[in-house]
Amino acid sequence: MPVLIPSPTRVEAAGNKPKLIDEYVGRVNSKTEELSVAHMRSPGGWVEPGQTPAFREYTVVLKGWLRVEHAGGALDVRAGQGVVCEPGEWVRYSTPGEEGAEYIAICLPAFSPGTVHRDP
Repeated sequence: MPVLIPSPTRVEAAGNKPKLIDEYVGRVNSKTEELSVAHMRSPGGWVEPGQTPAFREYTVVLKGWLRVEHAGGALDVRAGQGVVCEPGEWVRYSTPGEEGAEYIAICLPAFSPGTVHRDP
């Protein structure tokens, strides 16, 4: 039987500016460990610490654009585009544009502070 998720849970974000993360499916809101689905809204000028996560992350940008730095350079992911980051790859997400970005992130397995492995 389908299970309704009546609302997301707001979770804390890392970075230099406040970012909104609303988790619909994941360890916090639905107690799901297999994957997580979150709606993100980050302001212009936001940068998070680099990380080497132990999960695959699929990101679809809805508005604005997201910069994804990686060991080989950087990708600018614009509204209507997506990006996949593999587990064990170093990445750093940011929204350098004035308008910030709105995007959906899906992590497999679900995001966990213990498996994101942020830079010190």
